[in-house]
Amino acid sequence: MTLDEARGVVDRLRADGRTIVFTNGVFDLLHVGHLRYLQHARNLGDALLIGLNSDRSVRLNKGPGRPITPEAERAEILAALACVDAVVIFDEETPRELISSLQPDILVKGADWAEDAIVGRDIVEARGGRVVRVAIEAGHSTTTIVDRIRSLS
Repeated sequence: MTLDEARGVVDRLRADGRTIVFTNGVFDLLHVGHLRYLQHARNLGDALLIGLNSDRSVRLNKGPGRPITPEAERAEILAALACVDAVVIFDEETPRELISSLQPDILVKGADWAEDAIVGRDIVEARGGRVVRVAIEAGHSTTTIVDRIRSLS
C-alpha cells in the first residue's frame, strides 16, 4: 500500500486503541526464519506493518546482485501472510522517514542489530514506544539459501 494508505490504517488502529508494531527489511526469498520473526513481531501488538526495501534500496545495501525477487512480488508475498496487516515499500537507504511518518508503538528488529544501531529507535522511544530485538533463527538466511543453490550448480 502507499504511505498515505498506511497512515490511514495507523490512524484507524490508533483511534481504536490498538498497538501498532513495525518492522522493516528486504525479505528476499522468504524463508521460515522470516516467517517466525514476523509471527513473533505480530504477537507483540494488534497490527504488524512492514517497511519493505525497494529494489533500489536493496542494491544500495546489499550490492548489485540483490534482490532476487522484485519488490512488487516481495510485497505481495508478505501481504498474503496472516500475521502481516500492511506492507509499504520505501526507497530510501533506511526506513527512518517511514518510521517517523507512521509513528509505531513498537519497533522490532533482529537481535543481530546492536541496540544503538536500530534506525528509528529514537523516534519510537520519544513518543513512549519501545524497541524489541527478536532472536534470529540460526541457519536461516537468504544468503545461506543463495550460497547453497550456487554450490549445487
